[in-house]
Amino acid sequence: MSITIGTPAPDITLEATGETGFNPSAFKGEQVVLYFYPKDATPGCTTEGQDFRDRMAAFEQANTRVFGVSRDSLRRHENFKEKQGFPFELVSDPEETLCRAFDVIKLKKLYGKEHEGIERSTFLIDQEGNIAALWRKVKVTGHVDEVLAAAQNLNAER
Repeated sequence: MSITIGTPAPDITLEATGETGFNPSAFKGEQVVLYFYPKDATPGCTTEGQDFRDRMAAFEQANTRVFGVSRDSLRRHENFKEKQGFPFELVSDPEETLCRAFDVIKLKKLYGKEHEGIERSTFLIDQEGNIAALWRKVKVTGHVDEVLAAAQNLNAER
């Protein structure tokens, strides 16, 4: 199934930080931002997480929960979250279940070698559990502001 605007978010349950589980269907009635990033504690991923952290009050006012997703372990996520003071949960997807469902695993090149990795991507899920907006091949600078604006607009339409 291809993820496009209007399609239901895949119904997959995974472990998340804060001793919580994550499943998009558990958040019906709320908007959800699901941002996929390559790896904890790397420069771009840290900046992106900090940008979401710094705008959490505005996301909460827009009735929007934020979750970060990568292939890192739950333990690594807990350390990253604590060190950066993230007020949102990080979803651990070492088997790439959610990543593949959202089609964010892509062939990448690093130093001339090809490998599969997470393409930085963000999805806004509406209160009914459908994809309302999506961003692929994300550049970190300014991205969170764009996502926040979309979340605020979507919430205002309700």
